[in-house]
Amino acid sequence: MQGQPMIILGEDSQRMQDKDAQSHNISAARAVAESVRSTLGPKGMDKMLVTSTGDVTVTNDGVTILREMDIDNPTAEMIVEVAETQEDEAGDGTTSAVSIAGELLKNAEDLLEQDIHPTAIIKGFDMAAKQARSEIDDIAEEIDVDDTEVLKQVAETSMTGKGAEQNKDLLAQLVVDAIEHVSVEAEDGSTVVDLEFLNITSESGATAAESELLEGVLVKDDPAHEDMPTDFEDADVLLLDTALEIQEANADAQLSVDDPSQLQQFVEQEEQQLKDMVETIKASGADVVFCQKNVDDMVQHLLAKEGILATKRTKQSDIEFLKEVVDARIVSDLDSLTAADLGTGTVSRDDDSGWFVVEGENSHGVTLLLRGSTGHVVDELERGVNDALDVVAAAVADGLVLAGGGAVEVELASRLRDYADSISGREQLAIEAFADSLELIPRVLAENAGLDSIDTLVDLRAAHESGDERAGLNVFSGDVEDTYEAGVVETAHAKSQAVSSAAEAANLVLKIDDIIAAGDLSTSGGEDAGGPGGAPGGGMGGMGGGMGGMM
Repeated sequence: MQGQPMIILGEDSQRMQDKDAQSHNISAARAVAESVRSTLGPKGMDKMLVTSTGDVTVTNDGVTILREMDIDNPTAEMIVEVAETQEDEAGDGTTSAVSIAGELLKNAEDLLEQDIHPTAIIKGFDMAAKQARSEIDDIAEEIDVDDTEVLKQVAETSMTGKGAEQNKDLLAQLVVDAIEHVSVEAEDGSTVVDLEFLNITSESGATAAESELLEGVLVKDDPAHEDMPTDFEDADVLLLDTALEIQEANADAQLSVDDPSQLQQFVEQEEQQLKDMVETIKASGADVVFCQKNVDDMVQHLLAKEGILATKRTKQSDIEFLKEVVDARIVSDLDSLTAADLGTGTVSRDDDSGWFVVEGENSHGVTLLLRGSTGHVVDELERGVNDALDVVAAAVADGLVLAGGGAVEVELASRLRDYADSISGREQLAIEAFADSLELIPRVLAENAGLDSIDTLVDLRAAHESGDERAGLNVFSGDVEDTYEAGVVETAHAKSQAVSSAAEAANLVLKIDDIIAAGDLSTSGGEDAGGPGGAPGGGMGGMGGGMGGMM
């Protein structure tokens, strides 16, 4: 066997090594990043995502676009994870994080061509990311949790460029009010925002200007019986997750009777069981019953005669939220029901919309009702408001905000270049490449606004060199100005998370020097993975189907 190669891979397996593997991975990752770049900023464009079943989504939300894309490339999926992590941790900035990751890999590829080892690049990127996070803390402005004006600007900045922009003044105020309702002071004096107590409900057929914030919960249900009352003051509320009907036997059974009277006895016994259920509910003092499962017709009739309101097949999420609003227990066994299991609240019904409005006496839970003209409009509105809620919650929790419009990225790039001068070795080049990558954000903001990106970046650098740390781009006028004073405010947490996620994803890709595939590599990227600005051939071949309307 000496001198002969030992074959350990299957016949259909393929292997890609060293520079070929690095180039393949970088191309796939960059293609994903560049596919969402045009959505960045207030002037960003939307994407139409069409699934194989014909479902259409129109959005410029980065994480939504990447989730809907039919990606079939492991490296590209790593970049999608950057967006998902950014969404989970910060709530906004997904497009920025993905774009920075793609630019880091582009600049890293230039360094690889200069024969700089990936290990040196990875170390330099780690050092730059750590320094950038430290500088973000230094640049950030501290705000008071009661400074509703700045919090409103944070919400408006997040919603600008999205479907919520046209009514951002109203929606931003609703967002700030909602966060205020679900914020509590911890034992150490810090503010904790509990978004679990915030419910978002959407309704089409109206305008976004008709959106409102309600203290309590909206339940989209009809009374189980038309004769039931629908409005209660200080009602005792029962929450059930068990059916109000006779339970069927688990196995088939046969019943033999000698005469019709025996059959009548069985029928009467079932009726008595149903009457006992109603008597148990009545004895507990319940005025309103929200039941997660079915309610028998006879039970409906008897409850209506007793003046008790009941709903059937109420959504589990509504039952769980009602538990917090009216301070009740969810009952699974009717035989164990006591008055202590009931909650207290006001129940009213809007006949026009079909909503039950349930409010607790000291309800911590609130519902944000979003309205829009069509289903697509409402969906995009909800995505924008969700992002705004997350960033305002982050601003309230840590009290740190930054000037937007690319201001923080240009300032970080300048400080990282100064930091690079203090570093010896090849890591210095990686830190400088990291600084260049951050400046992608103001460049893309300018491009998407139809401005000259080079002139814009030169003006921004000049402003920061003269000491204006908050100089950013006004995409509407094309001027460089103090964006913080102009009301373009972002959270420090989102920026710090974007830098961390982008750096970690880029380093993960750079560390791979060997790809072993069980099948043809062309089905998971291949050498046709695409270059800058193009979709990666086979690697995202499914992207054409998942994003048919976009491409």
